[in-house]
Amino acid sequence: MIRTLFRSLEAVHAMIYFAPEADARYASAGLDRPGGYFASRAAALGAVGAEVVIATFYNFNPAIVRACIPQAWEKVSPQRMLELRWEAADEALAKVLPDDLKEINELAKRAAERSKEMPHGRTLFAANAALPWPDEPRLQLFHAQTLLREFRGDGHLAALLRHNVTGIEALVLHAATGDMPADVLRKTRAWSEEQWAATLEDLRKRGLVGEDQLLTEKGRELRQGIEDDTDHMAAPAYDVLSDQEKQRFVELASPLSKAVLEAGMVPGRR
Repeated sequence: MIRTLFRSLEAVHAMIYFAPEADARYASAGLDRPGGYFASRAAALGAVGAEVVIATFYNFNPAIVRACIPQAWEKVSPQRMLELRWEAADEALAKVLPDDLKEINELAKRAAERSKEMPHGRTLFAANAALPWPDEPRLQLFHAQTLLREFRGDGHLAALLRHNVTGIEALVLHAATGDMPADVLRKTRAWSEEQWAATLEDLRKRGLVGEDQLLTEKGRELRQGIEDDTDHMAAPAYDVLSDQEKQRFVELASPLSKAVLEAGMVPGRR
């Protein structure tokens, strides 16, 4: 149920990483697409250096991060990046979300506020949790899911560390499920073909991936353990909701994510 709750609203947040409204605003600040991504997502942390972004984002090639951060802060302040992100999210979501978001906002905000009571060990989440709530209903929903997403995401990193899985290994294991093309995962995180191939070969030697580049039974067990740990660590955010409220959350959120996906706002997902 925890994963269902998360996924039911995830597209409302995820669209910001692909929105042309965001790209245009970041470009106006002098940032290319990678620079805009790293600066906008890291902005809540302040003008941090590359190593902080490498650590908190986890699965990106450090070279691409160092090519963008801290140079981005010489062009635009973290506060301005946050403002640009809010503006882009509001404009993009206005195209697909209904005006009446009162009930889902109440449920999502309660879960998000609950998560704010548990910031320990969740650096990127805690930085976003310190931001004030916006007034616009669409942005309130966006912010609530941002908090729930980063709360879960930081827990996911803890799960990867617990299972001794590096960032690029996590990507190769994801590709080995067959759920997403390896090239998409590799290119979007800026890993070279050589780095990917070397990691794949190492995972083969460890018995986690087969010759068909798909997970072995051992690999499936490892990945399931990571996902189960992630769900377990994300669950406390939703414990403020009753079982009936959780079901209502999914009922209200799912059509909103569906509207985002059907509008093509998250590439590769419908």
